[in-house]
Parts: sequence; C-alpha cells; structure tokens
Amino acid sequence: MQFSGKTLFSDLYKIICTLSIAFMCAYIFLSLNIPAPYFLGSLIGVWGIGACISRTRPVLVIAKWFYLPVILGISVLIGTNFTPEILQTAQKWLVTVSIMIMATICVTIIAFQFLTRVKQYEPKQAFLCSIPGGQAEALVMAREMVEKDYVVALFHLVRVSIVFISTPLFLLVIEGPEAIERSNVILQDMPNISDLSLFQAALFIGLCVSGYWIARLIRMPMPHLLGPIFLSSILHFTGIIELPRISEFVIIAQMTIGASVGARLAQISLLEIKNVLGDAFITSGLIISTYLVVAILITLISDVAFLSIWLAFVPGGLYEATILAIIFGFDVAFVVFHHLVRVILIFVSMPIFITKFSK
Repeated sequence: MQFSGKTLFSDLYKIICTLSIAFMCAYIFLSLNIPAPYFLGSLIGVWGIGACISRTRPVLVIAKWFYLPVILGISVLIGTNFTPEILQTAQKWLVTVSIMIMATICVTIIAFQFLTRVKQYEPKQAFLCSIPGGQAEALVMAREMVEKDYVVALFHLVRVSIVFISTPLFLLVIEGPEAIERSNVILQDMPNISDLSLFQAALFIGLCVSGYWIARLIRMPMPHLLGPIFLSSILHFTGIIELPRISEFVIIAQMTIGASVGARLAQISLLEIKNVLGDAFITSGLIISTYLVVAILITLISDVAFLSIWLAFVPGGLYEATILAIIFGFDVAFVVFHHLVRVILIFVSMPIFITKFSK
C-alpha cells in the first residue's frame, strides 16, 4: 500500500472528520443511556449527518490503512478467549453449531430462490446477495463475476446495518435499562491502556503483525482475520501468554467499525439504487427472520440466553458481533466459534457454487 504526502493528509483529514462526528454522537447516545452507545451512536450519527448534509459525504471515509489495524487488533482479542478451560465447554457447542450450519444453508436457499424465481436475478448475482456472511469475499467475487457489483454490496450493507442497529435494542427490550448500565460498567471495568506493561503492548502489536504476515506467507484465506485469531488462540490456549482486553481499544474499535458502516450507508443515493433497495430489505428480512426463529426455538429448548445465541447466529459481521459480545458481557468464544464456522463454510462453498453458476 503506497502513500503520497497529499494522500496521507487527505486520509487523515477524512478520518478525523468522520471520527469526530462519531465521537460526538456516541457521547450523546451514552448520555441518553442508549445501548452500545459507541457503536450505535457512531453508525447512526455518521449515517445521519451524511444523509442530511450531502456536502459532508466526501469526507465521511475510514481509510483502509486505518481500518485494517483495528481489525487485526480485534482478531487478537478474539484469540484471548480461547483459553485451556474452553475444552470443557466446547463439546456443548456441537449441537448449536450444527443447527447454525443447517440454518445458514436454509436461509441461503430461501433468499436465492426469492431473487432468482420472483425477482429474476441472474444466478451468480443472486447467490452472492443471498449468503449470510463473508461480505468481503462476496464483494471481491462480485467485482470479478457480475456487472453490478454495487448491488451485492448494497444487499450485505442493508442486512448488516439492520442487524446491528436492532441487536442493542433487543438488549434494552429483553433485559431492561439495567442491562445497558451493566454493559457500560463492563467496558469501564476493563483494564486501561496505562495498565499494560511495555512487554504486553509489544506482544499485542507483535501478534497483530506476525499473525497477518504468517497467514499471508502460507496463503491462508482472510489473513487479516484468521492469521491473528489462530496465532493468538494457539498461544492463549497453550497458556504461553495472557493478554487483557483494553477498554480504550474496544471503544476505538466500536467507533471505527460503526463509523465505517455509517459512512458507507451515507454514500448511497436512494435515486440510484431505489430499484434494488426494496429487494435488499426483503431479502434481509427473510434471512434475519429465519435466524431469529431458530434462535428463539433454541432458547426455548435449552438454557442458553437468547441474546447469546442470537449474537452467535446473527447474519452480520464477525467483528461487529465480537464487539457486541464483549460489551454486553456474553461468552465471546461461543459467539466467535459459531461465526468462524459459518465464515469458513461460506468461504469454502462460495467458489464451488460460483463456478457452477458460471457454466
């Protein structure tokens, strides 16, 4: 990734503008005791400002070189949850993981049939719009395989936005204001950056960088995600290292991811995409409602909390689900494991089906 002085200055200016709006809106949400204020406030605030004030849209951008280190850091934090004690509980996840796999196959078929049979979408495009995850990989393939790749991007963006605007509200409805206060306390009780030793700070950065480059060297798919996760997981599982979650980083991660989603939403012109926006909402509704029904049924027949199983099943991004699991105090390893299985399933199956549809 190459930079010129002008490009770097421009990126920094846009990042500062975007995160300034995100911070102000997050602070307002925090003052109003709204759930997941840093994440939800950033997303809605940046989206709202961009949608209402068109002149701000060109500066509402989170550059990839800034976003990537945040994702690497989250991936390392994900690995901290895979401790030696996890073997005692992992066997209990086999049933829910199996159900999640079947649900993923079902929702993909339902959405695909709707788009191809009812809306007459071309099969490759319909499949890429229907998969409930693997957004980055779907967009890469869309750029190479279909003419209107922005349609695929819109479908995934609509679904992720609906999921992660509604999920914190579920917490408010189901568990009440006390749960919101509890989630804020969890964040406040995390160690501060000043509590880290120089060795721990260097170790954290080292895991981010080395995990990414090792994954690149061995050509591991999604190196920015799987590399740091696997390296951090192995070292934590074997008990070699132990890193805490840092409250400042979790806050920055929430604001960066929320602002990034909000900025992408703000760039969408309703006039340009009005013909497919309705299809995106209907497809998202079919996918989300199917997962929701499955999550409710599992809750009724097991002792797993609804929000915990919902975050594990939720058809959105792994990073967002991880952040919400951390701040809500749910079992992060449980949530992450389910998402990783789905991501790997999608990553393996996607080229097979795309090749089939191309014949």
